[in-house]
Amino acid sequence: MSTPERPFASYNLWSLISPAEGQKRWHCQMRRGFMKARQHEPQVKAQLKKVNASQHIGLLAQRGVYEFHYNPRLLKAANGVEKVAELLKLSESSEEVRQRVIQILKNYHSSPMLADKRILLLTRGDEGFPKAIAIEKESYSFRLYAAMDCVFIETDTSLESIPHLRTLHILDFKTGKSPFDQRQALVYLVAARYLYPGYEAVASFYNLESDKKSELLVISNHELDRVENELADIAQKHQEDMYRFNKKLQIFSIIFPPNPGYHCRFCPFKSICEFSSVSTNRI
Repeated sequence: MSTPERPFASYNLWSLISPAEGQKRWHCQMRRGFMKARQHEPQVKAQLKKVNASQHIGLLAQRGVYEFHYNPRLLKAANGVEKVAELLKLSESSEEVRQRVIQILKNYHSSPMLADKRILLLTRGDEGFPKAIAIEKESYSFRLYAAMDCVFIETDTSLESIPHLRTLHILDFKTGKSPFDQRQALVYLVAARYLYPGYEAVASFYNLESDKKSELLVISNHELDRVENELADIAQKHQEDMYRFNKKLQIFSIIFPPNPGYHCRFCPFKSICEFSSVSTNRI
């Protein structure tokens, strides 16, 4: 008899289970059902493969920062932006995507925030799922997934009460009007406990398009314990929901209840969801 797979948690799953502050009205559990429980169905898989303009811009912006630091001479070259644009094949993108990414590259080229940083990790943004972190405690056990954009050694001596030589700064890049959800940073800080033992960790967000920075998130070990416990609960709840669904597929809408409304217009599953207020097809 096979051993049940250990439950997992991630920021994405957390956001699908619980709405961000002030977003309860627009939160729909059925979206989690499509993304996690029915992801292998042809119609659902087709929707998951689609990348909208905002997502494409975010991916290209992340890749652009990576290319600047993978080829540091491009940060100082007068034609650095043009060279990176060629690497990103921006000429093959839509006009909106091309123009916005070019501006992001220009902004970063003129003021590279990671210049002279001791970078430990900088991802391209297209690496796929990161390796799972196995978290095992007496009262819970789960896999944690945390796809970090950038990790560097903090050297800013203006930050009070932080032991800089042993402090990691986890930075997440944003574009457009993407909100800063503190829960994402909290997941990164929990992950850092296991990936970078012996270091203190802080986290923040930076919007490459608007040049907006978030406040630095610094929390105690006691608070990290609380977050880790919450992630364990999320992992357990989702595993139980999946078990119930796999035993009885007909109760999909009971396990993952819909919340139809105006926000359905922005849902990737609006055309295949029978509860969507803008549905055009029925499953």
